[in-house]
Amino acid sequence: MDTGPLYALRDLDDSRHERAREELERLGAQCLRLVVPFPTLIESHALVQRKLGLAQAGSFLRHLVRTAVLLTPTEEDYRGAIRRVSGYPDQDISLIDAVSVEIGARLEVPVWTYDHHFDVMGARVWRQ
Repeated sequence: MDTGPLYALRDLDDSRHERAREELERLGAQCLRLVVPFPTLIESHALVQRKLGLAQAGSFLRHLVRTAVLLTPTEEDYRGAIRRVSGYPDQDISLIDAVSVEIGARLEVPVWTYDHHFDVMGARVWRQ
């Protein structure tokens, strides 16, 4: 799970809001749950808080705690992410994104993202 779709779901004015909402419905129809690594949760919460305010950020957290699978990355996830980021010195790839790629690979699940860097890193990306 990446921050982009999470934020788009919360911000009604985001250009991808409707797309994210429709995709979330498709995920639900397929009986799939969101797996959100804690670093992504932290990054998403900070973005919602900064752009939409404290009330929205609080609501965002309460909703995700009830509906998503929250996952703590392993030490190996972080080490793999560091190696992955180091392998693309010419790309603006965040360590948080690389951790999501590592977790997706370990769990053999696709990552829901709108960020092209996941393709650059060779991630399995969920697209509908």
